[in-house]
Amino acid sequence: MSEEVNNVPRTYSGALMAVLAAALVAALAGLIWCAVLASRLSSQQSELAEAKQQNSQLQAKLRETDARLEVATDELKTSLGLTQKQLDARAQEITDREQRVEADAQKLANAQKKTAQQVTAVSSAVSDVKTDVGGVKTDVAKTQSDLAAAVSQLTLMKGDLSSHASLIARNHDELEVLRHKGDRNYYEFTLVKGEKKPVGTVSLELRKADSKKSKFTLVVYSDDKQYEKKDRNVNEPLQFYSGKDPLLFEIVVNSIGGKNSTITGYLSAPKTAPAPAAAPAASGQ
Repeated sequence: MSEEVNNVPRTYSGALMAVLAAALVAALAGLIWCAVLASRLSSQQSELAEAKQQNSQLQAKLRETDARLEVATDELKTSLGLTQKQLDARAQEITDREQRVEADAQKLANAQKKTAQQVTAVSSAVSDVKTDVGGVKTDVAKTQSDLAAAVSQLTLMKGDLSSHASLIARNHDELEVLRHKGDRNYYEFTLVKGEKKPVGTVSLELRKADSKKSKFTLVVYSDDKQYEKKDRNVNEPLQFYSGKDPLLFEIVVNSIGGKNSTITGYLSAPKTAPAPAAAPAASGQ
């Protein structure tokens, strides 16, 4: 019993010692950790100070760089400003040239279109002309054929001079046939008895007419001479020579009217004879 009582304080003393030892160890560990933290904090503070210093240096360099960049930017702006003006001028020049080229191309296209239309129109006109020419050729051939047939129906008679014979027209329609032959010039006339009348380059005067006998007498005035054609027949060629180089003229009287007071007919003159100064236009074309 006494041993158990004697052992209790010893047990309490050992436990206390253990707690104190543990606290001491913990305190020692805390001091060590605090020392480590302090060392780390000091190192980090040193590093932070160094970083701040480097940051300040970087900021100074950045400010210097910004200043240089600003100067360079101003210079570049100035340089780019001049270049931009040149580029703008060049661009405007190119634009103007392209517009001119486009306008010229449009004009050329319009001209080509117009030319094509004109060519088409001309081609069409040429085709029409070819058609017309074909028709004209046909008409001319027919006219020539008709003229040949009409001429073949004209009367061939000898004149009152020598043995010269010529075709005569017995009326206006047959005279038109002679005109279309184009061999001579023809002047139609109507003479009133007792009247001297210019016909072509000569003058004619009716002296007498007899419709029952189809006879008449007239006088031809030419080259300051006069030729009397007495008691001649209707549709008989009356011939005479006139001009510096004597050319053969013919007079044909086709009818007698007006109670024997008028005659109608025509004067036939060579193509080479002088044209009358003031007389009805001759037809022989």
